[in-house]
Amino acid sequence: MKYISTRGGIEPICFEEAVMTGMARDGGLLVPETIPDASTLLPEWKKLSYPQLAFEIIKLYSDIPEAELKKLIEKSYISFSTSEVTPVVKLNSFYILELFHGPTLAFKDVALQFLGNLFEYYLQKTTRQLNIIAATSGDTGSAAIYGVRGKNKIRIFVMHPHGRISRTQELQMTSVVDGNVFNIAVEGTFDDCQRILKKLFEDVEFKEKYSLGAVNSINWARILAQIVYYFYAAFRVMEETKAEKVRFAVPTGNFGDILAGFYAIRMGLPAGKLILATNENDILARFFNTGKYSIGPVHKTISPSMDIQVASNFERYIYYRYNGNSARVNELMKRFASAGEFSVEPLQSGEIDSLFVAGTANRKATLETIAQYYHRYNYLLDPHTAVGVYVGTQFIKVGEPLICLATAHPAKFSEAITEAIGKNIARHPKLDALHGLPTKCDVLPASLSEIKRYIEDKLNK
Repeated sequence: MKYISTRGGIEPICFEEAVMTGMARDGGLLVPETIPDASTLLPEWKKLSYPQLAFEIIKLYSDIPEAELKKLIEKSYISFSTSEVTPVVKLNSFYILELFHGPTLAFKDVALQFLGNLFEYYLQKTTRQLNIIAATSGDTGSAAIYGVRGKNKIRIFVMHPHGRISRTQELQMTSVVDGNVFNIAVEGTFDDCQRILKKLFEDVEFKEKYSLGAVNSINWARILAQIVYYFYAAFRVMEETKAEKVRFAVPTGNFGDILAGFYAIRMGLPAGKLILATNENDILARFFNTGKYSIGPVHKTISPSMDIQVASNFERYIYYRYNGNSARVNELMKRFASAGEFSVEPLQSGEIDSLFVAGTANRKATLETIAQYYHRYNYLLDPHTAVGVYVGTQFIKVGEPLICLATAHPAKFSEAITEAIGKNIARHPKLDALHGLPTKCDVLPASLSEIKRYIEDKLNK
């Protein structure tokens, strides 16, 4: 499998180069030349364990020798607290796909444990070093750090918005004081962090001089690893319900998690709808309801990982929306960069996309959803998952069981849980152990030049 840019300005590259560079040299995002049709493989796939299924899916997109790929996948998921990796549980009239059983208790672990091992696998074959630059709205940073901490030939710089993530999310990152880990609290929003990240990668000379790599979901391997749990969850639910199709509700801010579902469906997964759920930062929900993608102010919410206005993976969707027309992608991305908005034409049906529906949950709806499911079913939803459940249950359809993605353990957002139910019961031993640990973090302005100077200083020592 070769990889091309959404903007059409590069020759096709191999899987290794796609993983190690993260972003295309022309400023676009890397996508596979083709999407494999796996529809005839589904009867065999549904019998597989999670690691076995991951192997079958990932091998379609990579050129890693099969024996070595199997070892990488087994190594990546051995650290999860359940052999199922992403178990599915029934909750009232729908299902919850629990994605929080990895080392940092967030869905990002599913991809970043694999990506960290993938980086190490490629680096051990060369004398090259890799310097990872990441931007996080909360969970990517800690999952990335835990994926690469202590690994040879890798250093990681993680930017997070100062004061705009939960205390637990902050501690998960800043309590890692390994010599190859650098935490940067940026005086701004996540969108500022993401803007700086993209500018760093667009500076090809700087990127190549310092061997920069990406773990954000601009890295194709992140999306690839997340495709697996859509198939796994659908198989479990269809087996139990005898349904022929399912639908997924996905809380999302950066469009990466739901994009993995989009790829799964293009590969042949029988799903009726992808239900996109946002908090008050609703740029994506507005797009799928109106066709207009327009930036607005970033609102601070109790689901901070979705406090995003510029979804870094959305360009991949636009590429497919226009059937691989890179000229159209370039045009729209330039318009968005200059005007902060663009629009797409509706389909003949009047819909923006027949696969997607979308909705929003505000603070009140999120807190009420957490309280409702705790008091009725004794199940704790983290605030991001509550957003997905609130929106998803508005689109229930008989005959298509609903699967809501649970993106984080509720203990990561104990303040919101306490506010919702009046009790501080969202706890986890891993998180309790963080309090009182030494921390390491530098606060910097939201300035590209200041971040560049910081990286150069650390790497030249």
